[in-house]
Amino acid sequence: MSADFSTERALFGGAIVSTFPLRFQDVSNVRQVPDHQEVFVDPSRDESLIFELLDFKHDVGDNGSAVWFLQDLATEQDAEGSVVIEQSGVIEAPELCYGNIPSVATTAVGQMAISKGRQGREAQNIVRVYLANLRLKGVGTDVLISAYEPIVINPLSESASSVGSGLATPASHSGYMPMPEVFKLAVSSFKVCDWSLFGAPA
Repeated sequence: MSADFSTERALFGGAIVSTFPLRFQDVSNVRQVPDHQEVFVDPSRDESLIFELLDFKHDVGDNGSAVWFLQDLATEQDAEGSVVIEQSGVIEAPELCYGNIPSVATTAVGQMAISKGRQGREAQNIVRVYLANLRLKGVGTDVLISAYEPIVINPLSESASSVGSGLATPASHSGYMPMPEVFKLAVSSFKVCDWSLFGAPA
């Protein structure tokens, strides 16, 4: 039986909710992340879940938008060996429509080598990244939900002191919900409660 207990969590002051395991702690204040981001981490497994609100990118097509954001994320983090493992087609998201303007979603899974914080390339970990792009066209916002799952922990990485180095132990072996399932749950349960967060009339 899974040791994980999932519950609905309030994001961005309660304007948005999403359901995922309680083992993920909110570190947004600790890490001083930007206001448009909320970050949740399971330090015992070095797994993280990030919710990000961005201005809508009109120059990025719906089809493959998750892959575009995944590659942008890899560039931003100075990742090496970035590969796309899979991607979805465009999925309609009727529950996220605003003002009769349809919203859509795409997802992508990639693998890349990234280092934590200011650590250099010699301390890179190999991680699998699950990314969903929810395109809220009615309020001109691209929502990114990304989940990071370590595959190999570098002995020189700061992660090694808390989770050990080498191949990461699969979540299911420790009685936890596997990261692909955490990601799917967080994305499928994502709900906007207060559209005024995006500057729209409530």
